Amino acid sequence: MLQNVITFLHGLLCFAIVALVLLQRGKGADAGAGFGAGASGTVFGARGSATFFSKLTAVLATLFFVTSMSLAWFATRPRSETPKSIVDNVVTEPAPASGVDPAAVPALPDTPPAEQPAPGEQ
Repeated sequence: MLQNVITFLHGLLCFAIVALVLLQRGKGADAGAGFGAGASGTVFGARGSATFFSKLTAVLATLFFVTSMSLAWFATRPRSETPKSIVDNVVTEPAPASGVDPAAVPALPDTPPAEQPAPGEQ
């Protein structure tokens, strides 16, 4: 039950991180500002303090790592209530009878038959 909750939370965190990363501007987005396109005085302006989106991304990434480690722990934990292999679930039954009486099947000869001349060789 807990593993299912963590898996669901892990999936939500994946989507949230992707959305936040796509919403953020890249470092190279201000490259044109140095050539008169904006108010910045440098080509690759120094970033000041971290923005709300970058802090939120760091928090979500930390939670993502925690859920990843939790799922890895669940995956390696031995479970006594479930079989260890799918083969353990297979019920073995004897093979069904073919319905043929073995005494009615003719036996093979012990020696090969003598060679017969081919037609036209006599």
